[in-house]
Amino acid sequence: MFSKRKTLGKTFKDCQVGDEFEQTIEIKDKDILLYLGFTDDANPIYIQHDYATRTPYKRPIVPQVMLHGMITKAVSMHLPGPGSVIMKESHSYDKPVYHYESVHLKLTLVEKREKEHQVVIRVEMRDQLEDVVISSELVVAPPYPWKSMTEEEGTFENF
Repeated sequence: MFSKRKTLGKTFKDCQVGDEFEQTIEIKDKDILLYLGFTDDANPIYIQHDYATRTPYKRPIVPQVMLHGMITKAVSMHLPGPGSVIMKESHSYDKPVYHYESVHLKLTLVEKREKEHQVVIRVEMRDQLEDVVISSELVVAPPYPWKSMTEEEGTFENF
């Protein structure tokens, strides 16, 4: 797992304004329970039906940070992809997502900042009714290209 060179995502040079990634994700109880167990988050609005029915939400909602994790996964695996690092992010959680729903995620590269080696990605997540549930803007450092390990670069100085 750690010894093989992994394929990198799009380098800054390969990123183009207008690049997009889209994905539909089904929200399953298993995923919510794994998230809540991992984070040790026991907020009753996420899992207790008897509590949620007494709130304006009327039923348990999906944790917003779990949805945020779907966005960061899309950045680190697809646009720009492996090797990229999120430098700054701004999110607006416009509407709750409920258990058993599907969401559609769309990432669009909207700006390149050559001096900083960064790109700006606009994110929109919509529910099954096509209402926006999250709108975000991320500043991302795309992966740097592989550098060869050669004698000229001082790799073998200690030998």
